[in-house]
Amino acid sequence: MSRQIDYGNLMHRAMRGLIRNVLDDVAANGLPGAHHFFITFDTAHPDAELADWLADRYPGEMTVVMQHWFDNLDVGEEGFAVTLNFGESPEPLYIPYDAIKTFVDPSVEFGLRFESTEEDDDELEPLEIATDLPEDMEAEAPSGGDKKNADVVSLDSFRK
Repeated sequence: MSRQIDYGNLMHRAMRGLIRNVLDDVAANGLPGAHHFFITFDTAHPDAELADWLADRYPGEMTVVMQHWFDNLDVGEEGFAVTLNFGESPEPLYIPYDAIKTFVDPSVEFGLRFESTEEDDDELEPLEIATDLPEDMEAEAPSGGDKKNADVVSLDSFRK
């Protein structure tokens, strides 16, 4: 059997590392300028931690916003913890990096999307890198200026 370099999974790990580095900086220095994040994650991930009422309300996935108010941001090796405000009710969350489905910073039209496959749960999913906003989040983007269409790079072609 011949050995191959698995570029798809290497990119997947690198992009999760990028998210960790960004969150590390935010934990140390706060959000710079207009930066803010939309983070969609799998609420059913075995290591995700959220209040029962949130898990009941969002049984598959949930999008959280880190912008004006967040507290107790603690960035770790496998995931991060943060307290967010849900209708005037602060709730702690723990989000593993491998539970993240999208990470978007609309202030600079940057986004990462992690696609999942049903074939092999032990294998890391292919990754799409998009520098434009997902369609369901475009309404949240700041207005003004010409919006550029970005190229989407799919890493599926690098997988076995």
